[in-house]
Amino acid sequence: MDTGVTGEPFVHPALFYRGEQEYLAGTVPFVWEAVASGEPVAVAVPGPNLEVLRGALGGDAARVRFLDMTQVGRNPGRIIPGVLRAFADTHPGKRVRIIGEPIWPGRSDMEYPACAQHEALINAAFQGRDVTILCPYDAEALDERVLADAHATHPVVIHEGRQWPSPAYDADRVVAQYNQPLPPAPAKAAVYAFDTGRLAAARHFATEHAGRCGLTGARLEDLALAVAELTTNSVVHGGGSGVLRLWDEDGQVVCEVRDGGHVRDPLAGRRPPARDQRGGRGLLLVNHLADLVRTHTGPEGTVIRFYLGH
Repeated sequence: MDTGVTGEPFVHPALFYRGEQEYLAGTVPFVWEAVASGEPVAVAVPGPNLEVLRGALGGDAARVRFLDMTQVGRNPGRIIPGVLRAFADTHPGKRVRIIGEPIWPGRSDMEYPACAQHEALINAAFQGRDVTILCPYDAEALDERVLADAHATHPVVIHEGRQWPSPAYDADRVVAQYNQPLPPAPAKAAVYAFDTGRLAAARHFATEHAGRCGLTGARLEDLALAVAELTTNSVVHGGGSGVLRLWDEDGQVVCEVRDGGHVRDPLAGRRPPARDQRGGRGLLLVNHLADLVRTHTGPEGTVIRFYLGH
C-alpha cells in the first residue's frame, strides 16, 4: 500500500471488489506485507469474509488479530473507539495495518447513515498517525449510493489492482449530508420531560417502560446507564432540560433524548477522551452499550436515539 499516493502517514483506501478472487487479491497481499514488515495487523470484516481470508493466509493467520465486524461493529459508532483505536493504541510507535469492512449488504437503512459518517470520520480520527486502514466494498452487492459515498469518504481508491487518489473525496460533506433529521417517534411512544430535579425519575420511567417492552437483565441495566448518561448530558450541556421518549420497534427497544444543545464535535462519542479530560465519556459509553446510535444536531437542538435488542 503506497503511502506516497496522498503524502500523509495515515492511509485510508477503499478496495472495490467483485467476488472472492478479487477480495483475496486485494486483502491477502496487504496482510502479507504487514507480516513481512513486522507491522501489527488486524482484520475486522463480516464473518464469511473473515473465514475466507483466514483460510487464504494459511500459517500467517496466527500473526493476525481477527474480529467479526458484524459483532464488534454492529453499532457503527463503536468501531473507531472500540475496534480501530483499540487496536492501534496498543501498538504505540509502530505502523499499524487494519482491514475494516463496516458496510455489507445486510446493513439496514437506519444503520447506513451512521456507517457512512463512520467512514468519513476515520480520516479525522487518525489524521497524522502511522496507520493504514483498508476498507473493502462489495461492488456487486452494494448499491450505487453506497459505492459513490465510498469514493467521497476515502482519499484513495483501489479497483482491479490499480490505486489512485479519489477525485470525489469530500469527507466533511458526507458527515454533514448524513446529519439527517430522524423519523418522528411513533404516537405510542412513552414520553417524559425532565430537568435537573427529575433525572432519577427519568431513569425509573425509562427502565419501567423498557421492562414492559420485554427488556430484562443486563440489557435493562445497559438502558438505565445509557439514559442516565444522556439525560445528565442534556441537563449539563443541553439547556438544563430535555424530553425522553421510549418505544418498542421490530424487537428492539428504542430510546430517544431530545434537548436544546448542539453537538459541535462530529467525533463526539467516537473518540476516547484524554486521560486528564473531565467529561466527554457519556456518548462514548452509549455507543459501547447500544446496538445502534443515531444523532441529529441542528439549530433547534439535538436528538440522540439508541437501539437495544431484547
